[in-house]
Amino acid sequence: MTINVKRVYDPVADSDGLRILVERLWPRGLTKEKAAIDHWWKDVAPSAALRTWYGHDPEKWPEFQKRYWQELAEQRSVLRSLLLTSAGRAKTFVYAARDQKHNSARLLLEFLQSGPGSDLK
Repeated sequence: MTINVKRVYDPVADSDGLRILVERLWPRGLTKEKAAIDHWWKDVAPSAALRTWYGHDPEKWPEFQKRYWQELAEQRSVLRSLLLTSAGRAKTFVYAARDQKHNSARLLLEFLQSGPGSDLK
């Protein structure tokens, strides 16, 4: 399973494959054309309550990861369905956060590749 992670504001590239927005909210200041999003997976983004609690505070990162993975574990059937619809194609999870290290798209990828969701492939 080839999945990349990229900020939605970065230039679109052919190597992106399917561009999948993994945020609950549409990125500020971007038109649909400029974002070039193929799918919007709102349901696998962190809940509004979790996102608000985290507040992009890197000190809360370990706990945020734990709580987000718990939410993802409850969405296994949704994740499996979404992965099946895009099977066999390169994918890029796109996100809006400024922090390229501490963002939910990276955690989603880790969940799917080496975390509790690695059996969903």
